[in-house]
Amino acid sequence: MAVQPEGTPCWADAMFSDVESAKNFYGDVLGWTFGEAQSEYGNYTQAYVDGKAVAAVVPPMPGQEGQSQWCLYFASPDAAATAAKIRAAGGEVLMEPMRVGEFGTMCLAREPSGAVFGVWQAGTHEGFEAQAAPGAYGWAEVFTREPERADRFFRAVFPYTARQMEDDAVDYRMFNVGDTTVLGRMKMTEEFPPEVPSYVNVYFVVSDVDDAVAKATKLGGVLRFGPTDSPYGRFAALSDPQGASFSVIDITDTQGELPETRPV
Repeated sequence: MAVQPEGTPCWADAMFSDVESAKNFYGDVLGWTFGEAQSEYGNYTQAYVDGKAVAAVVPPMPGQEGQSQWCLYFASPDAAATAAKIRAAGGEVLMEPMRVGEFGTMCLAREPSGAVFGVWQAGTHEGFEAQAAPGAYGWAEVFTREPERADRFFRAVFPYTARQMEDDAVDYRMFNVGDTTVLGRMKMTEEFPPEVPSYVNVYFVVSDVDDAVAKATKLGGVLRFGPTDSPYGRFAALSDPQGASFSVIDITDTQGELPETRPV
């Protein structure tokens, strides 16, 4: 695949204190197979579907042990320049741009309302080798209690235009790169426990949501929401046994009309 346009989600990985358990879980639920751990890069281990790289798992670096969570990376032609924009827009750079061999340059950051994300300047590793296929990345949303702050930040850092969903029941915004919708933003309601911080929710595509939920919960995962139908596909929100949140979606099983949106 070609390098993704700036601001497009291009990769996802997660730190797990028990990497082997994570591999077993996601191998069963999403059908992933795994490459060899790259010891020179902290035992970074890529996940594959049909031989195509779709994500990665890695043990925490010393001193970074904590809650497991998925990290979504956004494409950047210049990670250092994006890091400067992050600071200027009120975000926090958690890891300065760091070259990862010939693969590319990474940076980790936190937007002003608290969600952590990554920046990836591609080298030989251009990101997802498959998308919108079973086991691969499908979609992502920023869940935040402070949507105004998050909205201002992401539009200041990346070349986004935005549309707001016309629905009084939810505060939902979609960000576009050109004509392509690349990211959603959902305002967190009181249904979310107060101790849950803002976060980026990553969706992985499955061919049968109910089957994926059954496998996940049998293996110690927790169903957080759904399964439910939508115009975008049948989906469910889960936490894996180590606490990392993610969602699964069947993009072929759509119900209802797409909601109206307006430019903002």
